[in-house]
Amino acid sequence: MKRLSLMMFILLLVVTGCGSNAAVNSSTGTANDAAAATAGKKTELTFYYPISVGGPLTETIEGMAKAFTDKYPDIIVKPVYTGSYSDTAVKTQAGVQAQTPPDVAVLQSTELFSLLDMDAIIPLDDLIAQEGAGYLDDFYPAFLANSQTGGKTYSIPFQRSTIVLYYNKELFAKAGLDPEQPPKTWDEMREYAQKLTKDGTWGLEIPVTGFAYWMLQTFSLQNGQNLMTEDGKQVMFNTPEVQEGLQYWADLAMKDKVMPEGATDWGTVPSDFLEGKTAMMYHTTGNLSNVKSNAQFDFGVAFLPMKKSYGSPTGGGNFYIFKDISKEKQEAAWKFVQFMTESERAAQWSIDTGYVAVRKSSYETEVMKSYTAEFPQALVARDQLEHADAELSTHNNGKIMKILSDQVQAVLSGMISPAEGLDHAQKEAEKTLAPFNK
Repeated sequence: MKRLSLMMFILLLVVTGCGSNAAVNSSTGTANDAAAATAGKKTELTFYYPISVGGPLTETIEGMAKAFTDKYPDIIVKPVYTGSYSDTAVKTQAGVQAQTPPDVAVLQSTELFSLLDMDAIIPLDDLIAQEGAGYLDDFYPAFLANSQTGGKTYSIPFQRSTIVLYYNKELFAKAGLDPEQPPKTWDEMREYAQKLTKDGTWGLEIPVTGFAYWMLQTFSLQNGQNLMTEDGKQVMFNTPEVQEGLQYWADLAMKDKVMPEGATDWGTVPSDFLEGKTAMMYHTTGNLSNVKSNAQFDFGVAFLPMKKSYGSPTGGGNFYIFKDISKEKQEAAWKFVQFMTESERAAQWSIDTGYVAVRKSSYETEVMKSYTAEFPQALVARDQLEHADAELSTHNNGKIMKILSDQVQAVLSGMISPAEGLDHAQKEAEKTLAPFNK
C-alpha cells in the first residue's frame, strides 16, 4: 500500500513537472511570438508638406523620404503633397478637428500660435534633450524665433528663407548701371528702377497676392519696426514707420511708375523676371535654384535695400509633430525630423532648392563649400540673417494676415491711402486678438 502510494506520488510529480514545463514552454513561445511580431512591425508616418516655390520639389521630397526608410526600414514615411502653405494649414486643421492629424508636417513657422490654440502639437524639448546640450545652437537664431514661445521649442526649421533682391545684370549694363553694384538704399532702388523701366520692361516687381503682409514687413523692418509682439497677442500696423514703408511701396507703382499697380501675383513675378519683363524683383530665396536653372542671362542676388537698416523677415516652413498620435509615432517622427535636418542633408536641400540651410554646420560641409565657391549668390540670404527678424506670427494668425494683406492690396490698387488702410487693419486686428488679451 505504501509502495503504491509512493508510486502515485512520483507519478503526480512527473505529471506536474511536465505540466509546468509545458506552461513555461507555452509562455516562452508566446513571448517569442510577441517579440517576433514586434520586430517585424512597421510604423507608418503620414507627412504633409507644401510647395510655394518653382521647381520639381515633389520628387526631391519623395526621394528624401525614401532615403529615410532605407535607413530605418521599420519606419515608412508617406509624403502627402498638400498644395500651398495655406492649403496645408487648412487640411491640417481639418485633420486635427477630426482627430486624424498628420503625424508630422511642414507648415509655415508662423502657424505656431494657431497650432497651440488648437492644442495640436507637442513641445519638442524632451526629444531635443536626448540629442545632448547644444543641439539647437547649430540652428540660426533668426529661424528659431518663430519656433519658440514660453521657454519651449515647438518646431524645427526646415525650408526657411529670407526675401532677397534678384536683379538682371544684363539690363543693368544696358541702362548704364554697374552690374556688380545693386541698389543699397530706398533712394537708390527708386533711382535704379526709374532707369531700368523702359522698352516694356518694369524696373521692379514685388509680389502682392498670398504674401502682401510679408513684403510689407520688409519695408517695416528696414525702417526699424516689426509688426507684432513676441507673444503674438498684439500688432503694430499703423505706426509712422510702417506707414512710411507702405507709402514708399505704393509710390513706386503709382507715382514713380516703375512697377505694376495693383495685386501682382506671387507666381507671376519670377516668371516675369526670367522672361526679362522686370529688371529687379523681391522674392524668396527659396526660388534661387529655379532662377539659377532657368535664367538665360547673368543675374545677381543682393540684400534688400535699406532705409534705417537692412532687414527682412524670415519665412518658410518648420517641422511640427502632432499631439493626437501614439508615443511610438511621435518618436518615429522625431527621427524623421532629425534625418531631414542633418547638416549634410540640409546643405544638399539648400543646393537643390535655394532655401537657406538651417544649420550653421551645413556651410562647413564640403558639398556646400564647393557649391558656394562656384555660386556665391547662395550665401546672400544666409548672410542677410544677421539683419533678419521673425515673420508676422500671432494668435488667429490666418485672419490677422488676411486683414493686413487685404488693406495692403487696397492701398496698392489706389483705393485708399496707406494711413487709412493701416488704421483699419490695426482696428480689425485688435478686435480679433481681444480674446487673447483678457
